[in-house]
Amino acid sequence: MSEAQTTAPSPVPPRPAATVLLLRDGAAGPEIFMVVRHREIEFAAGALVFPGGRVEQADAELATILGSTDPLAAFRVAAIREAFEESGLLLARTEGGTALDPAQGAAFVAAHRDALNAGSRGFAAMLQAEGLRPDIDSLVPFAHWVTPADLSKRFDTHFFLAPAPSGHDAVHDGHEAVDSIWITPAQALAEAEAGERTLLFPTRLNLLRLAGAESLGDAMSRAAARPVVTVQPVMEIDAEGRKMLRIPVEAGYGGPLFPAGIRAMVPQVRKAGTP
Repeated sequence: MSEAQTTAPSPVPPRPAATVLLLRDGAAGPEIFMVVRHREIEFAAGALVFPGGRVEQADAELATILGSTDPLAAFRVAAIREAFEESGLLLARTEGGTALDPAQGAAFVAAHRDALNAGSRGFAAMLQAEGLRPDIDSLVPFAHWVTPADLSKRFDTHFFLAPAPSGHDAVHDGHEAVDSIWITPAQALAEAEAGERTLLFPTRLNLLRLAGAESLGDAMSRAAARPVVTVQPVMEIDAEGRKMLRIPVEAGYGGPLFPAGIRAMVPQVRKAGTP
């Protein structure tokens, strides 16, 4: 065989991405804002997910303007932008450090969200026009997942926790996300177990980690105290022939091996006519 025939192809470089878990206190404990992805989009079609997406060059540029020395600053900006695009919740403050009240948040959504989602207006320009700064310090690092090396579409995703702005309305965008819900982690997991929801592997495990928190404050405190360990699942076949995903036990998900099910961050492709 020639070298070209025997050499395995190099893994596709993962795209930087950011996801934000927006939390609020509810009667049964902390609730998280989640959206249902459109069934015809390329990635995670039909799945219940947290708001998030790719880190853009403009996110890195805005992070530089903010003067942050945090190596995750661009990811934080991207998470805040994606949260606004997908939920209408804006994690931002005035130049004087004042948080937006619900009326100000609603006015910003009405004035700018459609233009941002249409690509006719940039996030940094919108914030500057309103005298606002993204509240990157409100985000607490929660997890770091990298798509398995053997997949053709890969992401290097940082997950953050953030308190949802109190009293502000959260509404899905109607394009990439066709539905949305405030839901406890336990309820989301139960509905997925019953076949009523589709959860990707990292979504399910991050919900499991959140399920033990008693309140928004408890969830934030736990995340702040736990070091983030990078997770890049590796497929294995166990002694009984089952496909399993191995992740670092130090990541805090309760074990190193999990049934593969829906693999980590894989675009879900449905045949025409299937639900």
